[in-house]
Amino acid sequence: MKINGNAIRPGMVIEHQGRLWRAVRIQHTQPGKGGAYLQVELKEIRDGTKLNERFRSSETVERVRLEQRQFQYLYAEGDMHTFMDTETFDQVTLPADAIGEDQVPFLQEGMAVTIEFHEETPISVQLPDTVVLAIVEADAVVKGQTASSSYKPAVLENGLRVMVPPHVEAGTRIVVNTADGTYVERAKD
Repeated sequence: MKINGNAIRPGMVIEHQGRLWRAVRIQHTQPGKGGAYLQVELKEIRDGTKLNERFRSSETVERVRLEQRQFQYLYAEGDMHTFMDTETFDQVTLPADAIGEDQVPFLQEGMAVTIEFHEETPISVQLPDTVVLAIVEADAVVKGQTASSSYKPAVLENGLRVMVPPHVEAGTRIVVNTADGTYVERAKD
């Protein structure tokens, strides 16, 4: 579907220079001389390369429609991860780099994920916004620190290090943001 260059929004997938790109950041710019344009930071879907491009409102770009389907994470075998379609029970196996190296540690058996397809080819995996993980190791609280500004390092069951409030101890289950790996709150289970 063709759209104007100034209609691009963050998260949209467009076809540009024969490749698929996801718009990461946009900025409208209106210089004192000449016409206004949209400065767009693009990230290539398959290999993650970045590109900054200018689009004028008179230009048209091809917006790509991605099919999103719900899958359930089953297991990992080496560097390959297997997912099952929750409707058809078909299985899809993807390498870790298709999921994102920073997202792989958050995968849990039975987790519901969304996989985006372009022409029946899986191109990206979207994890839930947060996951619940247990802390296996946490540093002791230093006396005299105020709770409002101090955080201490802790190691999660998946091996990731995260900064947590002083009251959180080993064995506690916490909610972690999958986008940046930060502590959100203590789990309510």
